[in-house]
Amino acid sequence: MTLVWQPSIERINNARLTDFVSFLNRRGSYTRTEVPVDYASLHTWSVENREEFWLCIAEYFGVRANDLIAQGHSGGSDVVSQGGSIGIDRMAPPTIAEGPRWFTGARLNFAENILKHRSTARAIVSRNEKGIVQELSFEELYQRVAQLAASLRGMGVEVGDRVAGFMPNIAETIIAMLATTSIGAVWSSCSPDFGVQGIFDRFSQIRPKVLFAADGYLYGGKEIDCVERVAQIVERIPSIEHVVVVPYRNRDLSGLPHNAVLFDKALATGVNEIEFEQLPFDHPVYIMYSSGTTGLPKCMVHGAGGTILQHSKELGLHTDLKEGDTMFYYTTCGWMMWNWMVSSLSLGAAVVLFDGAPLSPKFSTLWDIVAAESVTHFGTSAKYLAVSEKNEIAPSKTHNISSLRAVLSTGSPLADHSYDYVYSLVKSDLHLASISGGTDIISCFALGNPTAPVFRGELQARGLGMAVEIYGDSGQSVRQTAGELVCTKAFPSMPVSFWDDPEGKKYHDAYFDTYKNVWRHGDWAEITENDGLIIYGRSDATLNPSGVRIGTAEIYRQVEQLPEVLESVAVGKEVGEGAHGDVQIVLFVRLREGLILDVPLKDRIKAQIRANTSPLHVPKLIVQVADIPRTISGKITEIAVREVIHGRPVKNTDALANPQSLELFRNIPQLR
Repeated sequence: MTLVWQPSIERINNARLTDFVSFLNRRGSYTRTEVPVDYASLHTWSVENREEFWLCIAEYFGVRANDLIAQGHSGGSDVVSQGGSIGIDRMAPPTIAEGPRWFTGARLNFAENILKHRSTARAIVSRNEKGIVQELSFEELYQRVAQLAASLRGMGVEVGDRVAGFMPNIAETIIAMLATTSIGAVWSSCSPDFGVQGIFDRFSQIRPKVLFAADGYLYGGKEIDCVERVAQIVERIPSIEHVVVVPYRNRDLSGLPHNAVLFDKALATGVNEIEFEQLPFDHPVYIMYSSGTTGLPKCMVHGAGGTILQHSKELGLHTDLKEGDTMFYYTTCGWMMWNWMVSSLSLGAAVVLFDGAPLSPKFSTLWDIVAAESVTHFGTSAKYLAVSEKNEIAPSKTHNISSLRAVLSTGSPLADHSYDYVYSLVKSDLHLASISGGTDIISCFALGNPTAPVFRGELQARGLGMAVEIYGDSGQSVRQTAGELVCTKAFPSMPVSFWDDPEGKKYHDAYFDTYKNVWRHGDWAEITENDGLIIYGRSDATLNPSGVRIGTAEIYRQVEQLPEVLESVAVGKEVGEGAHGDVQIVLFVRLREGLILDVPLKDRIKAQIRANTSPLHVPKLIVQVADIPRTISGKITEIAVREVIHGRPVKNTDALANPQSLELFRNIPQLR
């Protein structure tokens, strides 16, 4: 792999990861003093000494938890413990007695840890497509959370109750989440681009007591009304006793249920302090959802303590986020990156929120925000970086982004050419971190290392404390060979449980039904010679022509380098039966407006794939389509396309942002 960035000595010396290793040395926990950090050695130590490692994370980041640090030092309570005689490597679902329990003697509050910085420094900057900008300081944020928490208590919200958000990415959403979790209630949110059925499929399972909703939101230059959908949601979910509405468009509540109140009215006056409920380390804080494209969405319950530890480690050590920095991640409230971004507040960093489409009102909108808000860490999708490249956006030439130190990319594998784009047209001295994890763990398995070089096409490192390996066909660990991404030891941000899954069967079937006592994440990946990772795509969407497994990302990396191609999706079409059966690769492409997929372009696509991969990667058939189905969070869904071209039903089309696009793949003459 080609080296594309090397951090300076100054950057290495000033990195929090370097300081953390010094902290470990002073503590006597890990006695290596190399600068830059010998990351491979540190990672091995963090995995083999997980109890000590996670205790050190809690101490280094000043996690507020009664008895957590003291118990870890005194041995009064194991950092991670098990029922029965099962060892601490046991990874069975935590609802089963033998499952892992972390910091069982500790008590903490999630919101208290997020709000521990009280100052006049800016905490939240909210922007939208109309150019409206609003700011809140850390102290103002604290006061509004205090006021709303008092009102929620007045509504009867108690420990363990669920509070749901049907909200755009605005400050009120963060305030509502923090007020909820300060009480010990559980927060769950979906973005307002979900349809009524998609919301019902999620929220009806968890039975929320209170619903926060905006009466509308902005997207692509349009004001989209949500009043009718909010009314339908409340009517269909009888557990909702109160509705709090953010008047984004107007203050007319006539179309809403009688139990609706405006957000400003819900802020109780005269309340200045927050009564933080002190709760067990694994007390639920978030309920997240699977995409739901293969059935009813799974409801993943995440604990407060594990989320705090993982996010502190990832934002602080792997992303080098510090007090006074500014994090801007383009996301919606239905994607786990929102939860991840919000945790930046716990480190004293500000967060920038944007309500709108990433390319509206112009293609450079997100880069405009990076410049205007002196953003230090900009997070986005691999797709957005590819679109920026296709549209020849060159921030290094058009914007003052001198403050920018890191660009983070997730959602899908970052193509090789996107590394070239970032370092040539965004900024040459920049930490580009492609990161990968999931809603399942509300964190990452692989991500950046600000003290190490970046290699083209690679995720830099496996996360500290995460025993990530790649299993080959025989179920054994392999390197420099593609296989299943697994985690072989327990970690604190594993879901506490799945909702309404008392025996842990859904939980077990989701992650542990392939390898005994080993988490199978469902990614097809490879550990490289640089000890980095390459993610080839979802393992359930890998292609298998002539018995050779191929990751779809390998094809996308090549196809989308061609200027004519905006995006593509590759699936396997089953041909023949039984022993004579095989899979043929079919590639669907969406081209620039006005272009037609003619024979010369097909030949160029095939030549590009063949020259840079292998003959087996070359699609048997290439078809032009006007749109490609994607989930609400923007991920292309190969499985839905695969089911449609075989005449099989897609189980939950409401989980898609553009379900109508599926019709483009039905009855295609070339596939008959």
